[in-house]
Amino acid sequence: MDAAHLLVVDDHRDIRDPLAAYLRRHDLRVSVAADAAAARTILNTSAIDLVVLDVMMPGEDGLSLCRHIREVHDTPVILLTAMAEQTDRIVGLEIGADDYVTKPFDPRELLARVKNLLRRAAALPRERAEPGALRLAF
Repeated sequence: MDAAHLLVVDDHRDIRDPLAAYLRRHDLRVSVAADAAAARTILNTSAIDLVVLDVMMPGEDGLSLCRHIREVHDTPVILLTAMAEQTDRIVGLEIGADDYVTKPFDPRELLARVKNLLRRAAALPRERAEPGALRLAF
């Protein structure tokens, strides 16, 4: 079986790059994006199995991108953010995130959450659109 392909979206290189390296050491394929625009490009051109997404980014924020992902993909999303208030967590989950992890975080815990979501997603019957494919819903 091919390694799962994750997309890590965070505007802070000091979080994004070490996290991507950690996930790669655990046999996951990882693409990275510094903002929502770059993430949208990757989502449209690659088959992504799970997105780890920062909320507070310049330009389009992570909540808006999460909403977009939920509208056009069935890809699981973990929000990774410094926003730790209960209301923030609830809003993140209500707009479509599958999980919510606050910074600072333990990479091992995040990896466990990633593996859990990937396992659950693999168990579900799923229509996976090819990258760039048109999807119609009536």
